[in-house]
Amino acid sequence: MASGYVKLTTPRSMPSALSLQPDVPLCQSDLPLDRYDEAFRPYAESYLALPDRKAETILPWLDAYVLPAIDHFGNDLLLLAHFYMGGEIVKLVERYGGLVADSYALALEARQRSGASIIVESAVHFMAETAAILAREDQTVWITNPRAGCTMEMMAQAPRVLPIAAQLRARFGADITALSYMNTSGQLKALAGAWGGAVCTSSNAHLIMAQLMRERPGAKVLFLPDEHLGRNTAARLGIQPDEVLRLPDATSLPADWTIDELDSASLERAKVLLWGGWCGVHTVFNVDQVRWWRERGWRVHVHPECPLKVVQAADGSGSTNYLWSLVEDAPAGSRLAIATEGHFVRNAREAAQRRGVEVVHLADIPGTPAPGCGCATMSRNDPPHLAGMLDLLRKGEAPEYHRVLPGDSIDTSTGTLHRMPETDRQACAADARLALERMIEITEAAS
Repeated sequence: MASGYVKLTTPRSMPSALSLQPDVPLCQSDLPLDRYDEAFRPYAESYLALPDRKAETILPWLDAYVLPAIDHFGNDLLLLAHFYMGGEIVKLVERYGGLVADSYALALEARQRSGASIIVESAVHFMAETAAILAREDQTVWITNPRAGCTMEMMAQAPRVLPIAAQLRARFGADITALSYMNTSGQLKALAGAWGGAVCTSSNAHLIMAQLMRERPGAKVLFLPDEHLGRNTAARLGIQPDEVLRLPDATSLPADWTIDELDSASLERAKVLLWGGWCGVHTVFNVDQVRWWRERGWRVHVHPECPLKVVQAADGSGSTNYLWSLVEDAPAGSRLAIATEGHFVRNAREAAQRRGVEVVHLADIPGTPAPGCGCATMSRNDPPHLAGMLDLLRKGEAPEYHRVLPGDSIDTSTGTLHRMPETDRQACAADARLALERMIEITEAAS
């Protein structure tokens, strides 16, 4: 085994400034054995038998599976992970030469890394599906754990959204377009493409919405699926509150609900229509928490999936890339309270400490209930899944279940995979790609 790979820090320069400490346990809860697919159970059994979860124990175990795969595939292999991934998965992916970034940067990397024929994502399903939509025909995309999903995405299942979207289209015709957040399935990205709309991320939603409105003055924008990002984006663009209309809460939306149940005058007046979805991580934050930290001299920065009042009360808001850059650029002595996913804040705190910067989780106020570790569904990507995915790929035995194709949907509770017929999948991919390419075009032009 090459000596350069057994170090406890990454073999290359890490853009996230993270490091693995030998005697620090990974912040990663073990999954029960029955949560692993049959092909992955030997890796899980081996991992669960390790005496502890410290990096000095896990890394030699992981190296035995990952390094042969890296040597076998070379530049044909591209590893990707999102900032929010549970525990030290982000550190592990970086350690093996992969990229850790926000959803926009991950989409760009999958699109631009022309030499890689195999893309492996330790992320949630919609991120891997986005890579599959942008991939060439000779590239394959794999996800370490197909059950890693997003609760917000699940509040906007295509079978529920598309009939309501069809009602809106029938009423307004070409005077409505769609803006689908990255946290949606390929089918909803395809909806945006078919309506002449686009995809957005939290870093560029304002750019994309503004451009769509310039191109089609007077047209309404259906924003999917996060009501808070949609409302914050509208407010940033100066759209008045009475010009923003939220559809019913997605968690209680009746199956037979129709747009006729909306107030007709409000519907006609609205410039932005919000799907009633939300992120369970970012809706735990409130204005009282912001005030508590600010009164004690901390600067507060929040993710725009937080409610509008929280964003307005904070010192600033932005995407995960914005928040990470804020931490990296803060001068020594800075004190930052951040409102976003727990694993992200934990890693940011660790990176900041070495530069004399203090970082806290906004909800972590003494005497109040603990805010929790982070997004539980993302945390389903763990070391056994990473080891198993790469080892099975190297052996040519990777289960088709872990391959991601445009239009796929996964029931994250049962693990059931629903795969589109080929003709439908090609149509879905074509429209979704239009929406993604439109996002990239607008964003890159603005930068």
